[in-house]
Amino acid sequence: MAGLGKVSVVGAGNIGGTLAQRLAEEDLAEELMLLDIVEGLPQGKALDIQESAPVVGFSTRVRGSTDLKDVAGSDLVVLTAGLARKPGMSRSDLLGKNAQIVQGHAEAIRDHAPHAVVVVVTNPVDVMAYWVRKVTGFPRARVLAESGTLDSARFRWFVADALGLAPRDVVGFTLGTHGDTMVPILSHCSVNGVPVSRLLSPEKLAAIVERTKKGGGEIVDLLKTGSAYYAPAAAQAEMVSAVARNEHRLLSCSVLLEGEYGYRDLFLSVPVTVGRAGVEKIHEVTLTPEERAALDLSARAVSEDLRLLSALPPH
Repeated sequence: MAGLGKVSVVGAGNIGGTLAQRLAEEDLAEELMLLDIVEGLPQGKALDIQESAPVVGFSTRVRGSTDLKDVAGSDLVVLTAGLARKPGMSRSDLLGKNAQIVQGHAEAIRDHAPHAVVVVVTNPVDVMAYWVRKVTGFPRARVLAESGTLDSARFRWFVADALGLAPRDVVGFTLGTHGDTMVPILSHCSVNGVPVSRLLSPEKLAAIVERTKKGGGEIVDLLKTGSAYYAPAAAQAEMVSAVARNEHRLLSCSVLLEGEYGYRDLFLSVPVTVGRAGVEKIHEVTLTPEERAALDLSARAVSEDLRLLSALPPH
């Protein structure tokens, strides 16, 4: 049985299209709307996904549209649309242009899907999530962003790969921003209850931390054009599933902090419980002094991007 009545995915590029396929195959909604500004792209991908239903066995109805008004009635909206990074480009370089794109989407959600939970993916994601909430005026529980979900998946895979063990047995998460100042938390990383510090040398762990921080850039450099979309779509589907099925999952997501960890009016990834209402609870975990200092650095990076955003001409 479908978990939600309607889910909309804004942006039918590599991430949006892959996410739409995952969501349809998991039967997370009765209706799935795929939107994009390019005429024919969302309609074509929606039809292609829909035609796989007899083989895969899902019941979700998939439609495509170029009209943002078609987010109407959505219980959940995922914002993936925006410019992708190119080699040598930081997420912050995307700030101004993607803020303009996201503003139009946020206004459409505010006007046509006022009760939706919003999952933000557009980079720089922690800043774009802040912008979406500001434009929509939604309660903080209903605006969250993919950040730690994806980064934590990469972190866990790098640990599993180094140990030659099953990825599902690795528990770990990242905090902070979705970028070079993210904070993989070694002090809470374990493999079936065994602290990872007992399994890998400090040198190997340090290398894993650095690779995690540069995980997205590594893929951008390999692809030459475009950026990652398989792992991001999987991480986004995990968040949507937590809402749609009211799973009360403990996930690392970028959310608005109002005093937690000592920060205010800032989106950063922290461990949160995610269910049907969106963010149900923010969890504060004990950090080592080094991890705390790194989180402060991450917070300053997001604060600087917010300062730049506020200085841009009105959109």
